Amino acid sequence: METINYKKYYPTAFIMYISFFIHGIGVSILGQYKQNFASQWGAQKLADGSFDVGNVLIVIAALGLGRLITLPVAGPLSDKFGRKASALIGIACYAIYFIGIVFSPNMYVAYAFAILGGAANSFIDTGIIPACLEILVESSGLATIFTKLAVSLGQLLLPTMIGFVAANELSFKSIFFLMAALIIIDGILIAFMPVPPMNSNIKKGDKAASSKMKFTPAAIALIAIGFTCTSTFQLWLNCNQEFGKMVGLADPKRIQSFYSAGTIIAVLLTAYLMKKKVNPIRFLIIYPAIAMSMLIIVYIVRTPFICLLGGFVIGFSAAGGVLQMATAASNDMFPSNKGKITSIIMIASSLANYIILNVAGILTKNGGAQGPLHVIILNIGITFIGILLATFVNIQYKQNKVTIS
Repeated sequence: METINYKKYYPTAFIMYISFFIHGIGVSILGQYKQNFASQWGAQKLADGSFDVGNVLIVIAALGLGRLITLPVAGPLSDKFGRKASALIGIACYAIYFIGIVFSPNMYVAYAFAILGGAANSFIDTGIIPACLEILVESSGLATIFTKLAVSLGQLLLPTMIGFVAANELSFKSIFFLMAALIIIDGILIAFMPVPPMNSNIKKGDKAASSKMKFTPAAIALIAIGFTCTSTFQLWLNCNQEFGKMVGLADPKRIQSFYSAGTIIAVLLTAYLMKKKVNPIRFLIIYPAIAMSMLIIVYIVRTPFICLLGGFVIGFSAAGGVLQMATAASNDMFPSNKGKITSIIMIASSLANYIILNVAGILTKNGGAQGPLHVIILNIGITFIGILLATFVNIQYKQNKVTIS
């Protein structure tokens, strides 16, 4: 078997991670300009002079729908036609989304472009994550955590970009045009950058043996972790402001700032620890255990300070890379089907977005003043299930039934 110098592909991985940086902005920016889009799409004015943003929220939800629709196709396409093909499809979809959404005359046209934006997410996930895993072959955990770092950096930079646009009296559409231009440039670079042959790090005999996907209990547990870990941070992310108001926090939006800071620090710390050869599979237990402990403290203490601290700790532990670690472990288990298994993990994650947030909505609606507390109890329960699943995976790892680098 010919030895491949994977270091020569590192610039390719860097260029590919830029698309995740842009993705971090793409999934967040609609929520930052709800009033602008509500006005553009003819929403009703409320008594306080603001616009009803209900239709904008429906369009934002279409991003998740587009992801769910296309994930079953994106993974197999990546495995059959190559990582670069899948990545370029995603980049093309994102460019169309960024431009199309700002010219949409109503929510119906915008909805169609949002589905395309969700499709972009799917193809980028199933193209770039496996490609980077095949470049950083010695550290699959580090390869996937870099995707989270790129997304988090994009989300961290977005408020600064919004402030710059406002200070210079530019149209809010400027950021969308800039992101479209950047992702087109990124796509052109990816098209001409070299990538290693798919599955080049797998021996010929092993390729045939691993070409058929066999879902062991450990593999099923990892897929389920994709559901539970996403539920943990999505429940907090979408319901923390109501809880903040309940405990008397003057400005509940501050929770998001603490949450984002925790996420960035966790990603950097996780990357450092993995460089020091700490086994990434351990994070599947440690981080959810920290998150559950913090959720219990928040539920019991119920003060503004603890709420802000909870934002930081849950951002650190729940959104700091657990999903990426589960993805890395799954890819190691199915080395010849990286695109397919990435699709399956992301489908589990997307289902969590839809199912758990709907359950949270019902609990909030029917719980009255106690609704936010019911959501936290739900979050504690789901996170505990995730810890049990991760414990099982770690036991299987000790018995050499699961490998992760």
